[in-house]
Amino acid sequence: MSSATTAPAATRAAGTHPPCYVFDSGTELARYVARTVTGVIQERNALGQVAVLGLPTGSTPVGVYRELIRMHREEGLDLSRVVAFVLDEFYGVAPDQLQSHARWMQVHFFDHVNIPAENVYQLDGTVPVGEVDRHCREYEDAIARAGGIDLMLLGVGRNGHIGFNEPFSVRHGRTRLCTLDPVTRRDVAADFFGEENVPTQALTMGLGTILEARKIVLMALGEHKAPVVRDTVEGPVTDRVPASYLQEHADAVVLVDRAAGKDLTACATPWMTGNVEWSDSLIKRAVLWLCEQTGKALLKLDDEDFRKHNLHQLLRRHGPSESISHRVFKWMLDTIEYHPAGKDPRKVICFSPHPDDDVISMGGTLIRLVEDGHDVHIAYMTSGNIAVFDHDAWRVADLVTEFNRLFDIDRERSEEVEGRVRDSLAQKKPGERDSEEVLKIKALIRWSEAKAGAMEVGVSESNLHFLDLPFYRTGTIAKNPVSDEDVAIIGELLDRVEPDQIYVAGDLSDPHGTHRVCAEAIFQTLRRREQESKKVPEVLLYRGAWQEYELHEIHIAVPLSPSDLVLKRKAIFMHESQKDEALFPGSDPREFWQRAEDRNTGTAGKYNQIGLPEFFAMEAFVRWDGVPI
Repeated sequence: MSSATTAPAATRAAGTHPPCYVFDSGTELARYVARTVTGVIQERNALGQVAVLGLPTGSTPVGVYRELIRMHREEGLDLSRVVAFVLDEFYGVAPDQLQSHARWMQVHFFDHVNIPAENVYQLDGTVPVGEVDRHCREYEDAIARAGGIDLMLLGVGRNGHIGFNEPFSVRHGRTRLCTLDPVTRRDVAADFFGEENVPTQALTMGLGTILEARKIVLMALGEHKAPVVRDTVEGPVTDRVPASYLQEHADAVVLVDRAAGKDLTACATPWMTGNVEWSDSLIKRAVLWLCEQTGKALLKLDDEDFRKHNLHQLLRRHGPSESISHRVFKWMLDTIEYHPAGKDPRKVICFSPHPDDDVISMGGTLIRLVEDGHDVHIAYMTSGNIAVFDHDAWRVADLVTEFNRLFDIDRERSEEVEGRVRDSLAQKKPGERDSEEVLKIKALIRWSEAKAGAMEVGVSESNLHFLDLPFYRTGTIAKNPVSDEDVAIIGELLDRVEPDQIYVAGDLSDPHGTHRVCAEAIFQTLRRREQESKKVPEVLLYRGAWQEYELHEIHIAVPLSPSDLVLKRKAIFMHESQKDEALFPGSDPREFWQRAEDRNTGTAGKYNQIGLPEFFAMEAFVRWDGVPI
């Protein structure tokens, strides 16, 4: 069986148990896990045995399943001698319901490979309460008859759950009905179109069942998983973090992308784990960390501060402290840039995954780019139509019908369409896909708001591009993978505009993954252009509503005045369907404009704390390093 240490794209994080490997991208992680699964299958089959897999649902394993499907189609991977046990299921959800884990596994994996239907075991969320215990015992018996689980794949919740084993689950528990933690219910609220629609209970393999698997691979992607990854592999074994029980397993491994691994000691403070090579980027990170630990500004640090905080190696090799601090001060001062695209006129495109990410994430910078005389374009990559409340669509349909009645414009046809829209919305269950007419109305709402927001910051209507990328056109939370058509649409825009600089959403904590998919589509396009010897623009990454870059990561920080922030807020307010209460707000209760302002003023505050010029607010950017996300 392959070992994670042989994965060329992964670096082992020192001092972790179980072993934790950090991959440069989620794509590389998925490929490696798929190879691990393949190794287990081939090893068991070579011995004349079936391979027994425990499989999770969710956004984390999607890449693994897609790679296995590709290997099955293109490389002849045979899964006919695989037995699969699905990890969990919502209780009260029917197998054919949109949110059902049984349905999810069929759509994302089982329908595309040759695992025999009789070899697939799934928990039934519709079992009557009085039969739940029997159903769970039968599930355990089926695992035992199969010979036990050879390889268990796992994701991890923000609260540390694996399967639906929530905090304080019993270590030796078996498959059972459990009560969902409030954190879990909030995290899946988007799938059910509202937390109030999320079931309160679920069926899950128990911790004891999971830990009996011969090999366990836990995966985590995105910055929002960084704290729980650290707790899982560096914290104590505790029922507060059920995933921490993997520390007791003889053959468990944790695989994460760079974002999910950022809080690990070996990633966040590698100087704490032993000798390091002191590159400029590591020096910057260490000294800024020292400022945070001491509460001092850069130019107030002294030799004793370095010694007390385990930075004596840095002091010895690059000291004295004054020299090191001045270097970092200069580096950080150079990140402050009033003119992010320069002073000479250039062509710029801001790629906005949703119709409001542009003004939420970099509205102040758009104001500056327009003021500097650049030819500023905004490309709205998706319609954002699934994030509109039904009542907003109903209201617009009613308004259009009344408008047509007042001006006697095809009243009969208008009333007919309105009737179908009303019927569709009235009959729809939470989370069900809208009709095509409703989706078009919701897309028009986001389209009109995007235009108003962009024009508020000074971008002309003629420079707005609504790409409506195919990967998003599912009408549901689940999205399709990036296709050649997505890449072709982006490529056509780049050919037409020929930008010198582009801005790309680099927020890896987007709870629905749209930012990640959009970024990957752009990066695929850029790599293809490079191969074709076409112009490749400068690429700057911005963050959305969920996270901000750390100080040591920032390459460009654009200062914003109070009036800039007021104008940015007005542009965000143009997105009325997302104002006051958004359909998919994530786990942060603040409105998007509040998150944006707090983040921008917070970044400026951090610059001030380290002794740099004090600004009212700042938007931060990072240059893309060419690595997939």
